[in-house]
Amino acid sequence: MADIDDFLAHLAIERRTSAHTLDAYRRDLAALSAWADTHGIALIALHTEQLRAFIADEHRRGLSPKSLQRRLSACRSFYRWLLRHGRIAASPAAAIRAPKAPRKLPQVLDVDEAARLVEVPTDVPLGVRDRALLELFYSSGLRLSELCALRWHDLQLDDGLVTVLGKGGKQRRVPVGSHARAALAAWREERPASMDAPVFPGRNGPITPRAVQLRLRQLALRQGLSKRVHPHLLRHSFASHVLESSGDLRGVQELLGHADIATTQIYTHLDFQHLAKVYDAAHPRARRKRGAGDA
Repeated sequence: MADIDDFLAHLAIERRTSAHTLDAYRRDLAALSAWADTHGIALIALHTEQLRAFIADEHRRGLSPKSLQRRLSACRSFYRWLLRHGRIAASPAAAIRAPKAPRKLPQVLDVDEAARLVEVPTDVPLGVRDRALLELFYSSGLRLSELCALRWHDLQLDDGLVTVLGKGGKQRRVPVGSHARAALAAWREERPASMDAPVFPGRNGPITPRAVQLRLRQLALRQGLSKRVHPHLLRHSFASHVLESSGDLRGVQELLGHADIATTQIYTHLDFQHLAKVYDAAHPRARRKRGAGDA
C-alpha cells in the first residue's frame, strides 16, 4: 500500500486532483490491492493477464461497465506513475481495454426551466445568496468544486469575468452574465467581506459541496421543477444552451475547461436532439401527425 499512498500523495500535492477523484482512485486501488493480496501477488509484480483477471472478477461481482472503466483508469494512472518513477519495468495495464458502457446523454433544463430556477425570490432568508449562487452557476457553467472554492478576488464584476482553478490546477477565465453580476453585487452589499473571503461562506470556511447539493434540491422543489436538479445539471444546461445558440464547440470546450474536445462533443448530441424536435414540429413533411381518423 506504500506505493498507492505515494501515488495518491502525488495526485493531491502535485496534480492538485479533486478530493472526489482522489476518493475514487483510493477505492479502486484498494480493491486491486485486496484482490492481489488474496492471490498472493505483489502489486509491482502484477502481469497483464492477472490484471485482466481482476477486471473480469469485478465484472462477475456485478460492477457496471462504467465502474469497470473507472477501475481500469485508476490502474492505468497508477502503473504509469510507477513506470515513470522506475518502480516497474512495464505497465500491466497498457494493453487492457475496459468494456464499453452505453453513453447516457445528460439531462438538461430547458431555457424556461433554467430561468424559473435561478429567479428565486430574494425577499426570503438566504434569498439574495441563493440568487447569486444560482445565477453564477448557470451563467458561467462552473463545476461544483470551482464554485465552492471561489473567493471575491477571483471575480472581476466590472469586466464581467471570473477566474477559476479547474481540474489539474488549470486556471481559466469565464464570462459572467449581467444577471449574475447584479445578483453577486447585491449579495456583496448585503454581506460585505474582504477580497480574500469566500464568495459563498459556510459555517467553517467556504460552503461545502454537500450543502450546495441539498440547497439546490430544496430550491428546485420550491420553484416547482419536476426534474431532479443537481449542481452538474446547471453546468450541462449552460453548455447545451450556449452550443445551441452559437454552434461553437471549441468555445464551449474552453468555457467548460475540458482538456479533450471529445468530452464536450456529448453536447452536440443534445443539440441535435433539440434540432430534431424543431424539425419534426415545423417541417410539413417531417413526420405525419396522427389525426382522429388514424388507427
